[in-house]
Amino acid sequence: MVKPRQTSDDRQLRLFEAEVVIPGGSGEAGSVAGPSAESVLPSASRPEDTPSAALMERICDGDNLIRAMTKVRSNRGSCGVDGMKVSELEAWYLAHGEELREQLLSGRYQPQSVRGVKIPKPGGGERQLGIPTVIDRVVQQAFLQALEPILDPQFSDSSFGFRPGRSAHQALAQAQKYVAEGRIYVVDLDLEKFFDRVNHDVLMSRLSRHVRDKRVLRVIGRFLRAGMMQDGVCIERDEGTPQGGPLSPLLANLLLDDLDKELEQRGHCFCRYADDCNIYVWSEKAGERVMASVTRFLEEGLKLRVNRLKSAVAPVWERKFLGHRLLAEGRLGIAPKSIERFKARVVELTTRNRGISLGRMVTEVSRFLTGWVTYYRNAECSSILDRLDGWIRRRLRCFRLKQCKRAFAMAEFLRKQGVSEQKAWMLAGSGKGWWRKSNTPQASKAMGNAWFRDIGLVNLKSRHAGLNQWKKPPDTVSTSGGVGGRGP
Repeated sequence: MVKPRQTSDDRQLRLFEAEVVIPGGSGEAGSVAGPSAESVLPSASRPEDTPSAALMERICDGDNLIRAMTKVRSNRGSCGVDGMKVSELEAWYLAHGEELREQLLSGRYQPQSVRGVKIPKPGGGERQLGIPTVIDRVVQQAFLQALEPILDPQFSDSSFGFRPGRSAHQALAQAQKYVAEGRIYVVDLDLEKFFDRVNHDVLMSRLSRHVRDKRVLRVIGRFLRAGMMQDGVCIERDEGTPQGGPLSPLLANLLLDDLDKELEQRGHCFCRYADDCNIYVWSEKAGERVMASVTRFLEEGLKLRVNRLKSAVAPVWERKFLGHRLLAEGRLGIAPKSIERFKARVVELTTRNRGISLGRMVTEVSRFLTGWVTYYRNAECSSILDRLDGWIRRRLRCFRLKQCKRAFAMAEFLRKQGVSEQKAWMLAGSGKGWWRKSNTPQASKAMGNAWFRDIGLVNLKSRHAGLNQWKKPPDTVSTSGGVGGRGP
Protein backbone atom coordinates (compact mmCIF):
# COMPACT_ATOMS: atom_id res chain seq x y z
CA MET A 1 0.00 0.00 0.00
CA VAL A 2 1.39 3.39 -1.04
CA LYS A 3 1.60 5.85 1.80
CA PRO A 4 -0.24 9.11 0.88
CA ARG A 5 2.11 12.05 0.33
CA GLN A 6 2.05 14.63 3.09
CA THR A 7 0.79 17.99 1.83
CA SER A 8 2.12 21.42 2.69
CA ASP A 9 -1.06 22.08 4.70
CA ASP A 10 -0.44 18.92 6.74
CA ARG A 11 3.07 20.10 7.57
CA GLN A 12 1.89 23.57 8.52
CA LEU A 13 -0.71 22.03 10.87
CA ARG A 14 1.96 19.81 12.39
CA LEU A 15 4.24 22.80 12.87
CA PHE A 16 1.47 24.80 14.48
CA GLU A 17 0.76 22.02 16.94
CA ALA A 18 4.48 21.77 17.72
CA GLU A 19 4.82 25.50 18.33
CA VAL A 20 1.95 25.39 20.84
CA VAL A 21 4.07 23.46 23.31
CA ILE A 22 7.32 25.39 22.81
CA PRO A 23 8.04 27.63 25.85
CA GLY A 24 7.76 31.29 24.98
CA GLY A 25 5.43 30.58 22.04
CA SER A 26 1.98 32.01 21.52
CA GLY A 27 0.24 28.99 23.11
CA GLU A 28 0.50 27.39 26.52
CA ALA A 29 2.08 23.98 27.02
CA GLY A 30 -0.99 22.80 28.85
CA SER A 31 -3.34 23.82 26.08
CA VAL A 32 -2.80 20.54 24.24
CA ALA A 33 -4.07 17.58 26.18
CA GLY A 34 -2.38 14.20 26.48
CA PRO A 35 0.95 12.95 25.15
CA SER A 36 0.00 13.52 21.52
CA ALA A 37 1.33 17.10 21.66
CA GLU A 38 4.79 15.78 22.58
CA SER A 39 4.81 13.23 19.81
CA VAL A 40 4.70 15.82 17.03
CA LEU A 41 8.26 16.97 17.86
CA PRO A 42 11.38 15.06 16.75
CA SER A 43 13.45 13.78 19.66
CA ALA A 44 16.28 16.19 18.81
CA SER A 45 13.91 19.16 18.93
CA ARG A 46 11.94 18.64 22.14
CA PRO A 47 11.20 21.95 23.89
CA GLU A 48 12.94 20.87 27.06
CA ASP A 49 16.18 20.25 25.17
CA THR A 50 16.94 23.70 23.85
CA PRO A 51 15.44 27.09 22.98
CA SER A 52 16.21 26.27 19.33
CA ALA A 53 13.61 23.49 19.26
CA ALA A 54 12.18 22.65 15.81
CA LEU A 55 14.82 24.95 14.32
CA MET A 56 14.90 23.28 10.91
CA GLU A 57 11.13 23.71 10.66
CA ARG A 58 11.53 27.42 11.25
CA ILE A 59 14.30 27.57 8.66
CA CYS A 60 12.06 25.84 6.11
CA ASP A 61 9.06 28.04 6.83
CA GLY A 62 7.77 29.47 3.55
CA ASP A 63 8.05 33.09 4.67
CA ASN A 64 11.64 32.56 5.86
CA LEU A 65 12.70 31.01 2.54
CA ILE A 66 11.02 33.78 0.56
CA ARG A 67 12.79 36.43 2.65
CA ALA A 68 16.09 34.62 2.09
CA MET A 69 15.50 34.46 -1.66
CA THR A 70 14.59 38.17 -1.76
CA LYS A 71 17.79 39.04 0.14
CA VAL A 72 19.98 37.00 -2.21
CA ARG A 73 18.34 38.61 -5.24
CA SER A 74 18.84 42.12 -3.83
CA ASN A 75 22.53 41.38 -3.17
CA ARG A 76 22.95 40.18 -6.75
CA GLY A 77 26.42 38.70 -6.86
CA SER A 78 28.03 36.34 -9.33
CA CYS A 79 27.14 32.74 -10.07
CA GLY A 80 28.69 29.68 -8.44
CA VAL A 81 30.14 26.52 -9.95
CA ASP A 82 26.81 25.54 -11.54
CA GLY A 83 26.60 28.77 -13.56
CA MET A 84 23.11 29.63 -12.30
CA LYS A 85 22.37 33.37 -12.21
CA VAL A 86 20.44 35.25 -9.54
CA SER A 87 17.87 36.24 -12.17
CA GLU A 88 16.99 32.53 -12.60
CA LEU A 89 16.29 32.02 -8.91
CA GLU A 90 12.54 32.67 -8.91
CA ALA A 91 11.80 30.20 -11.72
CA TRP A 92 13.99 27.57 -10.04
CA TYR A 93 12.24 28.00 -6.70
CA LEU A 94 8.77 27.65 -8.27
CA ALA A 95 9.84 24.35 -9.83
CA HIS A 96 11.99 22.91 -7.02
CA GLY A 97 11.02 24.75 -3.82
CA GLU A 98 9.08 21.83 -2.35
CA GLU A 99 11.93 19.42 -3.07
CA LEU A 100 14.38 21.81 -1.37
CA ARG A 101 12.19 21.94 1.74
CA GLU A 102 11.95 18.15 1.90
CA GLN A 103 15.74 17.76 1.63
CA LEU A 104 16.30 20.27 4.42
CA LEU A 105 13.64 18.83 6.74
CA SER A 106 15.11 15.35 6.35
CA GLY A 107 18.68 16.63 6.81
CA ARG A 108 19.68 15.25 3.39
CA TYR A 109 20.55 18.60 1.79
CA GLN A 110 23.99 18.46 0.17
CA PRO A 111 25.67 21.80 -0.75
CA GLN A 112 27.73 22.08 -3.94
CA SER A 113 31.37 23.12 -4.08
CA VAL A 114 32.15 26.83 -3.79
CA ARG A 115 33.85 28.76 -6.57
CA GLY A 116 37.26 29.98 -5.43
CA VAL A 117 38.13 33.59 -6.24
CA LYS A 118 41.23 35.50 -5.14
CA ILE A 119 41.16 39.28 -4.80
CA PRO A 120 44.02 41.63 -3.87
CA LYS A 121 44.15 42.82 -0.24
CA PRO A 122 44.66 46.54 0.46
CA GLY A 123 47.83 45.83 2.44
CA GLY A 124 49.27 43.44 -0.14
CA GLY A 125 48.76 39.75 -0.79
CA GLU A 126 45.53 38.08 -1.80
CA ARG A 127 42.27 37.27 -0.04
CA GLN A 128 40.61 33.94 -0.78
CA LEU A 129 36.87 34.13 -1.39
CA GLY A 130 34.50 31.21 -1.82
CA ILE A 131 31.36 31.94 -3.85
CA PRO A 132 28.56 29.42 -3.15
CA THR A 133 25.94 28.64 -5.76
CA VAL A 134 22.82 30.80 -5.77
CA ILE A 135 20.73 28.03 -4.17
CA ASP A 136 23.33 27.45 -1.45
CA ARG A 137 23.33 31.19 -0.76
CA VAL A 138 19.55 31.09 -0.30
CA VAL A 139 19.85 28.16 2.12
CA GLN A 140 22.66 29.87 4.06
CA GLN A 141 20.62 33.08 4.25
CA ALA A 142 17.62 31.12 5.55
CA PHE A 143 19.86 29.52 8.20
CA LEU A 144 21.25 32.96 9.11
CA GLN A 145 17.77 34.45 9.58
CA ALA A 146 16.83 31.65 11.97
CA LEU A 147 20.14 31.39 13.85
CA GLU A 148 20.93 35.08 14.31
CA PRO A 149 18.09 35.77 16.81
CA ILE A 150 19.35 32.80 18.88
CA LEU A 151 23.10 33.52 18.79
CA ASP A 152 23.46 37.30 18.49
CA PRO A 153 21.89 38.30 21.86
CA GLN A 154 24.52 36.17 23.62
CA PHE A 155 27.47 37.91 21.95
CA SER A 156 29.63 40.47 23.75
CA ASP A 157 28.75 44.16 23.82
CA SER A 158 32.33 44.79 22.67
CA SER A 159 31.79 42.89 19.39
CA PHE A 160 30.65 45.13 16.53
CA GLY A 161 31.34 43.43 13.19
CA PHE A 162 28.58 41.88 11.03
CA ARG A 163 25.92 42.28 13.70
CA PRO A 164 22.47 43.86 13.31
CA GLY A 165 22.25 47.37 14.74
CA ARG A 166 26.02 47.67 15.18
CA SER A 167 28.61 49.49 13.10
CA ALA A 168 32.27 50.39 12.75
CA HIS A 169 31.52 53.89 14.07
CA GLN A 170 30.18 52.42 17.31
CA ALA A 171 33.39 50.38 17.69
CA LEU A 172 35.46 53.53 17.13
CA ALA A 173 33.40 55.49 19.66
CA GLN A 174 34.06 52.84 22.30
CA ALA A 175 37.78 52.83 21.48
CA GLN A 176 37.83 56.64 21.79
CA LYS A 177 36.32 56.35 25.26
CA TYR A 178 39.03 53.94 26.43
CA VAL A 179 41.83 56.17 25.08
CA ALA A 180 40.26 59.29 26.61
CA GLU A 181 40.38 57.51 29.99
CA GLY A 182 44.16 57.16 29.62
CA ARG A 183 44.58 53.68 28.09
CA ILE A 184 46.94 54.93 25.42
CA TYR A 185 48.60 51.59 24.62
CA VAL A 186 46.91 49.08 22.37
CA VAL A 187 47.39 45.34 21.92
CA ASP A 188 46.66 45.11 18.20
CA LEU A 189 45.93 41.47 17.31
CA ASP A 190 46.05 40.27 13.72
CA LEU A 191 44.76 36.75 13.04
CA GLU A 192 46.57 35.14 10.15
CA LYS A 193 44.10 34.17 7.38
CA PHE A 194 41.35 33.87 9.97
CA PHE A 195 38.50 32.75 7.71
CA ASP A 196 40.76 30.16 6.05
CA ARG A 197 42.01 28.77 9.38
CA VAL A 198 38.78 28.23 11.33
CA ASN A 199 38.91 24.78 12.93
CA HIS A 200 35.72 22.89 12.03
CA ASP A 201 35.65 20.75 15.16
CA VAL A 202 36.06 23.73 17.49
CA LEU A 203 33.42 25.73 15.62
CA MET A 204 30.87 22.89 15.55
CA SER A 205 31.36 22.25 19.26
CA ARG A 206 30.56 25.93 19.95
CA LEU A 207 27.52 25.79 17.70
CA SER A 208 26.19 22.65 19.39
CA ARG A 209 26.08 24.58 22.69
CA HIS A 210 23.18 26.59 21.27
CA VAL A 211 21.65 24.31 18.63
CA ARG A 212 20.41 20.80 19.35
CA ASP A 213 18.64 20.11 16.06
CA LYS A 214 21.00 17.58 14.52
CA ARG A 215 19.67 18.23 11.03
CA VAL A 216 20.82 21.86 11.27
CA LEU A 217 24.25 20.86 12.58
CA ARG A 218 24.60 18.24 9.85
CA VAL A 219 23.87 20.66 7.01
CA ILE A 220 26.13 23.39 8.44
CA GLY A 221 28.92 20.82 8.75
CA ARG A 222 28.50 20.03 5.06
CA PHE A 223 28.70 23.71 4.17
CA LEU A 224 31.99 23.94 6.07
CA ARG A 225 33.43 20.87 4.35
CA ALA A 226 32.20 21.70 0.85
CA GLY A 227 35.07 21.59 -1.63
CA MET A 228 36.47 24.66 -3.39
CA MET A 229 36.69 24.75 -7.18
CA GLN A 230 39.88 26.67 -8.05
CA ASP A 231 41.29 26.81 -11.60
CA GLY A 232 39.22 23.80 -12.61
CA VAL A 233 40.38 21.65 -9.68
CA CYS A 234 38.14 20.82 -6.71
CA ILE A 235 40.10 21.12 -3.46
CA GLU A 236 38.83 19.39 -0.34
CA ARG A 237 38.71 21.54 2.80
CA ASP A 238 39.12 20.37 6.37
CA GLU A 239 39.32 23.87 7.88
CA GLY A 240 38.06 27.38 7.21
CA THR A 241 34.72 29.05 6.50
CA PRO A 242 35.39 30.89 3.22
CA GLN A 243 34.31 34.51 2.88
CA GLY A 244 31.52 34.91 0.37
CA GLY A 245 28.66 32.99 2.00
CA PRO A 246 25.96 34.72 4.11
CA LEU A 247 26.54 32.37 7.06
CA SER A 248 30.31 32.82 7.43
CA PRO A 249 30.28 36.12 9.41
CA LEU A 250 27.86 34.73 12.01
CA LEU A 251 29.94 31.56 12.45
CA ALA A 252 33.11 33.67 12.76
CA ASN A 253 31.51 35.78 15.49
CA LEU A 254 30.36 32.62 17.27
CA LEU A 255 33.91 31.24 17.36
CA LEU A 256 35.51 34.51 18.46
CA ASP A 257 32.85 35.02 21.14
CA ASP A 258 35.00 32.68 23.26
CA LEU A 259 37.79 35.25 22.98
CA ASP A 260 35.38 38.05 23.94
CA LYS A 261 34.17 36.17 27.01
CA GLU A 262 37.76 35.42 28.06
CA LEU A 263 38.73 39.10 27.77
CA GLU A 264 35.64 40.17 29.70
CA GLN A 265 36.40 37.66 32.43
CA ARG A 266 39.89 39.12 32.76
CA GLY A 267 38.45 42.65 32.96
CA HIS A 268 40.05 43.96 29.76
CA CYS A 269 38.77 46.94 27.74
CA PHE A 270 38.63 45.91 24.09
CA CYS A 271 36.85 46.39 20.77
CA ARG A 272 36.45 43.64 18.21
CA TYR A 273 35.23 44.05 14.65
CA ALA A 274 35.14 40.59 13.03
CA ASP A 275 38.74 39.33 13.29
CA ASP A 276 40.17 42.80 14.01
CA CYS A 277 40.63 43.00 17.81
CA ASN A 278 42.21 45.84 19.80
CA ILE A 279 42.77 45.64 23.57
CA TYR A 280 43.46 48.95 25.38
CA VAL A 281 45.83 48.98 28.36
CA TRP A 282 47.59 51.52 30.60
CA SER A 283 51.22 50.69 29.80
CA GLU A 284 53.47 48.93 27.33
CA LYS A 285 54.53 46.37 29.93
CA ALA A 286 50.90 45.44 30.63
CA GLY A 287 50.33 45.18 26.89
CA GLU A 288 53.19 42.71 26.47
CA ARG A 289 51.71 40.48 29.17
CA VAL A 290 48.26 40.62 27.58
CA MET A 291 49.68 39.90 24.12
CA ALA A 292 51.46 36.77 25.36
CA SER A 293 48.49 35.35 27.28
CA VAL A 294 45.87 36.11 24.60
CA THR A 295 48.07 34.65 21.88
CA ARG A 296 48.36 31.48 23.92
CA PHE A 297 44.58 31.35 24.37
CA LEU A 298 43.89 31.81 20.65
CA GLU A 299 46.42 29.28 19.44
CA GLU A 300 45.83 26.59 22.05
CA GLY A 301 42.13 27.05 22.79
CA LEU A 302 40.66 28.10 19.45
CA LYS A 303 43.35 26.63 17.15
CA LEU A 304 43.87 29.99 15.41
CA ARG A 305 47.16 31.55 14.42
CA VAL A 306 48.29 35.05 15.44
CA ASN A 307 50.34 36.89 12.81
CA ARG A 308 53.32 38.02 14.89
CA LEU A 309 54.64 40.30 12.14
CA LYS A 310 51.45 42.36 11.95
CA SER A 311 50.42 42.18 15.62
CA ALA A 312 52.01 44.65 18.03
CA VAL A 313 51.86 46.48 21.35
CA ALA A 314 52.24 50.21 20.70
CA PRO A 315 50.85 53.67 21.49
CA VAL A 316 47.44 54.01 19.87
CA TRP A 317 48.54 56.74 17.45
CA GLU A 318 51.09 54.35 15.90
CA ARG A 319 48.44 51.79 14.93
CA LYS A 320 45.25 51.92 12.91
CA PHE A 321 41.78 50.61 13.71
CA LEU A 322 39.08 50.34 11.04
CA GLY A 323 41.00 52.72 8.80
CA HIS A 324 41.35 55.37 11.53
CA ARG A 325 44.17 56.54 13.78
CA LEU A 326 43.38 57.25 17.42
CA LEU A 327 44.98 60.47 18.65
CA ALA A 328 45.56 62.01 22.07
CA GLU A 329 42.49 62.41 24.27
CA GLY A 330 40.57 59.92 22.13
CA ARG A 331 40.34 62.07 19.01
CA LEU A 332 40.15 60.41 15.60
CA GLY A 333 42.30 60.91 12.54
CA ILE A 334 42.64 59.09 9.22
CA ALA A 335 45.32 56.41 9.08
CA PRO A 336 48.14 57.09 6.56
CA LYS A 337 47.50 53.77 4.81
CA SER A 338 43.86 54.77 4.34
CA ILE A 339 45.02 57.93 2.57
CA GLU A 340 47.29 55.83 0.34
CA ARG A 341 44.42 53.52 -0.60
CA PHE A 342 42.19 56.54 -1.23
CA LYS A 343 44.69 58.07 -3.62
CA ALA A 344 45.23 54.77 -5.41
CA ARG A 345 41.48 54.51 -6.04
CA VAL A 346 41.24 58.10 -7.31
CA VAL A 347 44.19 57.48 -9.66
CA GLU A 348 42.37 54.42 -10.98
CA LEU A 349 39.19 56.45 -11.59
CA THR A 350 40.97 59.45 -13.21
CA THR A 351 43.47 57.67 -15.45
CA ARG A 352 43.89 59.80 -18.57
CA ASN A 353 43.48 56.93 -21.05
CA ARG A 354 40.12 55.62 -19.75
CA GLY A 355 38.31 56.81 -22.85
CA ILE A 356 35.20 58.15 -21.08
CA SER A 357 33.62 61.61 -20.93
CA LEU A 358 34.56 64.10 -18.24
CA GLY A 359 30.96 64.10 -16.99
CA ARG A 360 30.97 60.36 -16.42
CA MET A 361 34.36 60.52 -14.71
CA VAL A 362 33.18 63.27 -12.36
CA THR A 363 30.07 61.24 -11.52
CA GLU A 364 32.13 58.15 -10.65
CA VAL A 365 34.67 60.14 -8.63
CA SER A 366 31.96 62.03 -6.74
CA ARG A 367 30.15 58.82 -5.85
CA PHE A 368 33.36 57.40 -4.38
CA LEU A 369 34.22 60.64 -2.55
CA THR A 370 30.76 60.84 -0.97
CA GLY A 371 30.96 57.34 0.47
CA TRP A 372 34.55 57.78 1.62
CA VAL A 373 34.11 61.09 3.44
CA THR A 374 30.87 59.85 5.02
CA TYR A 375 32.76 56.93 6.54
CA TYR A 376 35.46 59.26 7.92
CA ARG A 377 32.95 61.88 9.09
CA ASN A 378 34.13 61.68 12.73
CA ALA A 379 37.83 62.16 11.97
CA GLU A 380 39.63 65.47 12.49
CA CYS A 381 41.07 65.89 9.01
CA SER A 382 40.20 69.35 7.64
CA SER A 383 43.72 70.15 6.40
CA ILE A 384 44.18 66.70 4.85
CA LEU A 385 40.87 66.97 2.98
CA ASP A 386 41.83 70.43 1.69
CA ARG A 387 45.04 69.02 0.18
CA LEU A 388 43.20 66.05 -1.30
CA ASP A 389 40.59 68.34 -2.89
CA GLY A 390 43.36 70.30 -4.64
CA TRP A 391 45.06 67.12 -5.83
CA ILE A 392 41.79 65.70 -7.24
CA ARG A 393 41.05 68.94 -9.11
CA ARG A 394 44.53 68.86 -10.65
CA ARG A 395 44.03 65.30 -11.87
CA LEU A 396 40.73 66.26 -13.49
CA ARG A 397 42.29 69.37 -15.08
CA CYS A 398 44.98 67.13 -16.53
CA PHE A 399 42.32 64.80 -17.96
CA ARG A 400 40.34 67.69 -19.48
CA LEU A 401 43.39 69.24 -21.11
CA LYS A 402 44.43 65.94 -22.62
CA GLN A 403 40.94 65.59 -24.08
CA CYS A 404 41.69 68.67 -26.23
CA LYS A 405 44.48 66.70 -27.99
CA ARG A 406 45.58 69.55 -30.26
CA ALA A 407 46.94 73.02 -29.49
CA PHE A 408 44.11 74.84 -31.29
CA ALA A 409 41.38 72.97 -29.36
CA MET A 410 43.16 73.63 -26.05
CA ALA A 411 43.60 77.33 -26.77
CA GLU A 412 39.95 77.61 -27.78
CA PHE A 413 38.80 75.86 -24.58
CA LEU A 414 40.96 78.09 -22.38
CA ARG A 415 39.78 81.23 -24.19
CA LYS A 416 36.11 80.29 -23.66
CA GLN A 417 36.83 79.82 -19.94
CA GLY A 418 38.09 83.40 -19.59
CA VAL A 419 41.84 83.02 -20.23
CA SER A 420 43.35 85.72 -22.46
CA GLU A 421 44.20 84.63 -26.00
CA GLN A 422 47.90 85.25 -25.50
CA LYS A 423 48.14 83.18 -22.32
CA ALA A 424 45.90 80.50 -23.78
CA TRP A 425 48.24 80.04 -26.74
CA MET A 426 51.28 80.13 -24.45
CA LEU A 427 50.00 77.05 -22.62
CA ALA A 428 48.62 75.34 -25.72
CA GLY A 429 51.95 75.68 -27.54
CA SER A 430 54.04 74.70 -24.54
CA GLY A 431 56.13 71.54 -24.63
CA LYS A 432 55.33 70.72 -20.99
CA GLY A 433 53.74 67.41 -20.13
CA TRP A 434 50.05 67.14 -19.30
CA TRP A 435 50.63 66.93 -15.55
CA ARG A 436 52.75 70.11 -15.53
CA LYS A 437 50.22 71.93 -17.70
CA SER A 438 47.46 71.07 -15.22
CA ASN A 439 49.24 73.09 -12.50
CA THR A 440 49.63 76.33 -14.45
CA PRO A 441 47.76 79.62 -13.73
CA GLN A 442 45.89 79.27 -17.05
CA ALA A 443 44.53 75.83 -16.13
CA SER A 444 43.59 76.97 -12.64
CA LYS A 445 41.73 80.02 -13.99
CA ALA A 446 39.90 78.07 -16.70
CA MET A 447 38.93 75.28 -14.33
CA GLY A 448 38.57 76.91 -10.93
CA ASN A 449 36.63 75.78 -7.88
CA ALA A 450 33.37 77.25 -9.20
CA TRP A 451 33.79 75.37 -12.49
CA PHE A 452 34.21 72.06 -10.67
CA ARG A 453 31.22 72.83 -8.46
CA ASP A 454 29.11 73.51 -11.56
CA ILE A 455 30.00 70.17 -13.15
CA GLY A 456 29.05 68.33 -9.94
CA LEU A 457 32.37 67.43 -8.30
CA VAL A 458 32.02 66.72 -4.57
CA ASN A 459 34.24 68.87 -2.34
CA LEU A 460 35.60 66.69 0.49
CA LYS A 461 36.24 69.50 2.96
CA SER A 462 32.81 71.10 2.51
CA ARG A 463 31.01 67.76 2.64
CA HIS A 464 32.90 66.77 5.81
CA ALA A 465 32.05 70.09 7.46
CA GLY A 466 28.39 69.64 6.53
CA LEU A 467 28.29 66.15 8.01
CA ASN A 468 29.70 67.46 11.29
CA GLN A 469 27.68 70.69 11.49
CA TRP A 470 25.04 69.10 13.75
CA LYS A 471 27.66 67.79 16.22
CA LYS A 472 29.24 71.16 17.12
CA PRO A 473 27.95 74.62 18.08
CA PRO A 474 27.94 77.06 15.11
CA ASP A 475 30.87 79.11 16.46
CA THR A 476 33.23 76.10 16.33
CA VAL A 477 32.96 75.85 12.53
CA SER A 478 35.46 78.08 10.77
CA THR A 479 34.38 80.49 8.02
CA SER A 480 36.49 78.59 5.51
CA GLY A 481 34.28 75.52 5.88
CA GLY A 482 36.66 73.43 7.96
CA VAL A 483 35.87 71.76 11.25
CA GLY A 484 36.98 73.66 14.35
CA GLY A 485 39.44 72.21 16.84
CA ARG A 486 42.90 70.78 16.44
CA GLY A 487 43.81 68.81 13.34
CA PRO A 488 45.34 65.37 13.34
